[in-house]
Parts: sequence; C-alpha cells; structure tokens
Amino acid sequence: MATADFAFDLPEALIAQSPARPRDSARLLRVGDHAEDRAVRDLPGLLNPGDLMVVNDTRVIPARLRARRGEARLEIMLNRAEADGTWHALVRNARKLRPGDVLAIEGAPELAPRVVEPPEGGAVRLDFGPDQAALAAALERAGEIPLPPYIARPEGPRPEDREDYQPIFARTPGAVAAPTASLHFTPELLAALEARGVARTTLTLHVGAGTFLPLRGDNPRAQHLHAEWGEVTEDAARAINETRARGGRVVAIGTTALRLLETAAREDGTVAPFRGLTDIFLLPGHRFRGADLLLTNFHLPRSTLFMLVCAFGGTERMKRAYAHAIAAGYRFYSYGDACLIAHDEVEAAA
Repeated sequence: MATADFAFDLPEALIAQSPARPRDSARLLRVGDHAEDRAVRDLPGLLNPGDLMVVNDTRVIPARLRARRGEARLEIMLNRAEADGTWHALVRNARKLRPGDVLAIEGAPELAPRVVEPPEGGAVRLDFGPDQAALAAALERAGEIPLPPYIARPEGPRPEDREDYQPIFARTPGAVAAPTASLHFTPELLAALEARGVARTTLTLHVGAGTFLPLRGDNPRAQHLHAEWGEVTEDAARAINETRARGGRVVAIGTTALRLLETAAREDGTVAPFRGLTDIFLLPGHRFRGADLLLTNFHLPRSTLFMLVCAFGGTERMKRAYAHAIAAGYRFYSYGDACLIAHDEVEAAA
C-alpha cells in the first residue's frame, strides 16, 4: 500500500466555496454495488425504520488567532484542550518560540498565553490561564473560524461562514474543524427522518487541526494522526447496541463519528462507552464493527479521509464512485456534496 494508490485528479472548479442552499439540496451519491445519483433530501427514503443515525455534536470554536512575540508575527491554531487546562496548538513560525515566552494576541491582549514546552513539529503547548470562560469570550471576539485552506477567503472568513461552517447538531465547543457531513442537515430533513422512524444519537469528537495536514511519505502505515478528544456516553452506546440487536443499521454521519465508533467498538461488534483521546487511523484491511452505513462528503486525494472511505466502502468501488462524481460535476470537500456508502465486507477480508 502506498500513498500514491489514493491519488486522483480533481478539477479545481469542483472545490466548493460555499454550501448548497438550502443545505439539504446538496447532491448525494449512493454508493453500493453501483453509483446512484440522488439528493441529500432523499435520505429518509434511503434509510429504514429502525435505523440509527450517529451524529457528532462537537461545536467549532474560533480557533485561529493572530499573535506577536516582540516584532515576530505568529498565527496560532488551537488544536486540543489538555486535561490540565493548557492547549495544544499549531503555530506558524513556532521555531522562534521558547518556554516562558508570553505572546500578545491581536484583538485580545488580556489573554497573554505563555509557552509551556519547546515547539515540536510546529506544535506547542500554551497556557492561557485558568479562566476558560474568559478564553472562550476572547476567542469569540478575536478568533477566526478556521476554514480549511481550500476554501478561498483572501480577506479572511466571511460573516456567514460562522453559521455555514457550524452543523445543526453543534452543542459541545471544542472542534477546530467541522464534521462536514452534518452540514447538510436542516430542521425539515430531520423531521422527515423522524417521521420515517429513523432514530438519532450523539457522540462527541473534537476535530483537530491535524485534519488539514497532508500525509508525509509514501507509506500510509507509517503515518500517525494527531490525537483528538472524544466521548461515547453510556446512553449512546446503549442505543447503538440495542439498534444492532433488533436488526437495525447504524449510520455514521461523517468520518469523525465513524472513527470514534471504531475506537469504542469491541471485538463482538458492540460499542462500549468511551471517554479520552483517539488517534485511530482507518486503512483498507480494517474490519469495521461500529457502523453499517457512512454518510460523508468527498475528500482530498492522497488524504487519510479518502483512505478511510476506501477502507469502509472498498478501494476499487470508491475509486469508481469518485470518478463518477468528478465526471458528473459533484462538488467536493467541506462545503460540497455528499455520498452514502454501504460497508464493503470484501475489503476487510482482502
């Protein structure tokens, strides 16, 4: 297996720069034995009564900050809150930082975070002090929504991005990237799914800045992902296990939900409660236990997420599906269209 095995050519014109309006009017490619062109608003007819959707309730925070250390300008991307109240962050020009340095945050000088440890690979640990409520308020004032680099905003995020990049399920602050499959849902679609008899439960995975980082090297198995914090509650685990026990299907809404389900899945296919960090990297050959269907957007070539969908849906089947999507003009990435993928048992057995 090589990173180049997951390469494909994507016309730049297919990279979505804004979401479909209304959100559930986005196109949906149903991927099974063959590709079927549908729309997201058709989802109730594609799921069965008794199925369970598992959604990620993380909320995106304004995690990108501009800062100075003396005359040096820095860009900070908060990545993960640590148990001791400090933050793991990715910092542009981090090599200039030393433990004990105090940074000045543009627009929120009262924050004055202190560098705790020497930089490592562009990452540092920052101490903003014990008042997390004050930090949250300052982020709302001085921070930017950290849009992915492929969404072109030369002048910075637009005012509407704060709402557009926030899923309808968002409840628990902590993510620096949206679980983008959830961006397609509207109150009308949720009502139709409920009327269909499709249930819903939530988990939390705070998506980190590592989701934007490219793979380095030619061997995917040598790669390591930044750890992200997640939680599967006892209630969520019970709902998932009861659904499976009565013959219903578990539908992961997004790769973040799927990654956490696989983190919490037991050998017998049941899901256990979980709370902590996960750096699970799902590659072809993985035996999936936590979900039967996956709703997700279209991902970057040579990325960990395209590898994940190949692992779940079958590498050759997903390559054919992506070729169909490109030929048919589907919109890609965070603000783009979606696909509904049935799990391919053959891939794990290969």
